[in-house]
Amino acid sequence: MIVLAKFDQTFRKEVNIVQPYIQGDTEDMVRRKYHLNKVVKLGSNENPYGPYYHAKKAMIRSIDSLNRYPEDDFVNMEKLLADQFKLKPENVAIGSGAGNIIETISKMFLNTGDEVLIAQQSYRLYREVSKLMGAKVIEIPLTDDFQFDLDTFKAKFTSKTKLIWICNPNNPTSTLTDKTKLKQFMDDLPDDVWVVVDEAYANFADKDKLFNFVPYIGKKRVIVMRTFSKFYGLAGARLGYILADPQAIQAYNTVTEPFNTNRTVLAGAEAAIKFDQAQSDKALAKIRGDRAMLVEALGLLGCQVAPSEANFVFAKLPDDAPNATIVSQRLMEQGVIIRDGTPWGFPRYIRITIGKHDDLEYFLEKFRALIQ
Repeated sequence: MIVLAKFDQTFRKEVNIVQPYIQGDTEDMVRRKYHLNKVVKLGSNENPYGPYYHAKKAMIRSIDSLNRYPEDDFVNMEKLLADQFKLKPENVAIGSGAGNIIETISKMFLNTGDEVLIAQQSYRLYREVSKLMGAKVIEIPLTDDFQFDLDTFKAKFTSKTKLIWICNPNNPTSTLTDKTKLKQFMDDLPDDVWVVVDEAYANFADKDKLFNFVPYIGKKRVIVMRTFSKFYGLAGARLGYILADPQAIQAYNTVTEPFNTNRTVLAGAEAAIKFDQAQSDKALAKIRGDRAMLVEALGLLGCQVAPSEANFVFAKLPDDAPNATIVSQRLMEQGVIIRDGTPWGFPRYIRITIGKHDDLEYFLEKFRALIQ
């Protein structure tokens, strides 16, 4: 349970109702705490194969230019991303990772009293930054099969509804929401409501199952958000971007700080797109193969695993196993870091990142012994 600090009246009043992000223990922390020689981190949905060769070389070369602001780098990246999605550069804006983008979008739109709709079991930063801006957050539970309950979303629309957050594939459940239902939802969307679609894990999904929101840009009020943290393995460098109509992009660039990310990550991201595609595709094949292996292995151990379209899996523990908090703690004591589903309201579920094959085998060895 998170105990919130109480700040004095000089702070923005909403600070007292926002829950801070609580990061998990790092590998070094676990190694020291439990006197371990080996620690496997499978809790943060990181890509174990990145950064890739040309991205690393480009980032190293960029160091000689760090005395200069990255004006041209922004322009080049916006054009590169626009070409990738068959849009124009004025449809693209950049941020320092998804967290920075989520905060900026909230500042763009939300006033005190506005209503925001989110899934109850989704990425929690949507809720916290919306609350920080004084909005009323309405949380709607996922369906039993971990879909966004879009009918209930529509039933909750009021004249105060300003913003809707959709995570697809969803974190922490790893699942996609049905394409047909998303299309109907977007077609029925009121003209004064904005939908922000977080596609941080979209590159890991089956393209035939993933709904494409890009054609709605300019026709509906939609912002598509993506990141270089996951597929391209640049989580520590912090780079994300949005796709939207030019007016939303202009507003975003007005609200965000100038040069909101750095020359080094922009150089690495550009090289990754241009020259590292073959290497990233090989990593994707490994991740998907190991994802299938892990799903099968967990199933044989009595777990129920959600249909994953991300670089992690979400698994319900067997009925006779300890709860997720106990399992996560006992695994950590043996050098395996995963995520406990309890903070999302899933006390019988664990989330496991698709790490390298040997790391997953190590997890399965410890997990098998624990629950049997």
